[in-house]
Amino acid sequence: MVRSSPNSLRAAAIGLAILAASASAALARPDTRTMTCAQAQQLVKRSGAIVLSTGQYTYSRFVADRRYCGHYEILRPNYAPTRDTAQCPVAYFCERVVRPRN
Repeated sequence: MVRSSPNSLRAAAIGLAILAASASAALARPDTRTMTCAQAQQLVKRSGAIVLSTGQYTYSRFVADRRYCGHYEILRPNYAPTRDTAQCPVAYFCERVVRPRN
């Protein structure tokens, strides 16, 4: 039977807490409110398609061009608040087109 000392258990718990904190920080979405309008636009252009936080509880998917939309979707301008602009035209979003059946 292997016995662990209280110090080794404490060290392991601290290590797990640090690992969990760094993992959650890595999963955090970039926030448009912390970027300039040009930085947000460049990030979308570089990424192609990306989900960005646009407020404390809101987010949006931004796409650089039509390649990131589905077959029955069209591009629409997508705006977000940035550090220097209240309504920055960051990029586009994909909107599904509903076609009536005949």
